[in-house]
Amino acid sequence: QVHVVESGGGLVQAGGSLRLSCAASGSMFGINYMGWYRQAPGKQRELVAVITSGGETTTYADSVKGRFAISRDNAKNTVYLQMNSLKPDDTGVYYCNLHSVLTNRDYWGQGTQVTVSS
Repeated sequence: QVHVVESGGGLVQAGGSLRLSCAASGSMFGINYMGWYRQAPGKQRELVAVITSGGETTTYADSVKGRFAISRDNAKNTVYLQMNSLKPDDTGVYYCNLHSVLTNRDYWGQGTQVTVSS
């Protein structure tokens, strides 16, 4: 079983920055991807960024390219999301996701709120 805990959310003014962290514990065997999703009020959950197990490949939503950066520290089983030049549209609950291709299982954290004021 994998346990996932996010941290680092908060309230920030437009143009500001936040860094989210996601710490995973338990068996990480077979986990291929770690990523961040977000869900704004009244909207579906959407992919923000994902990184492969070795950190060699990253993928970003078009809306965050050039502003957000995902990284991971495998020694700590932690993935980060550095968010710069934040906009009010970035407001939402940010969820960490771990995905295993072998088992097709997803593990989610409880989410962390990010609010960007204009």
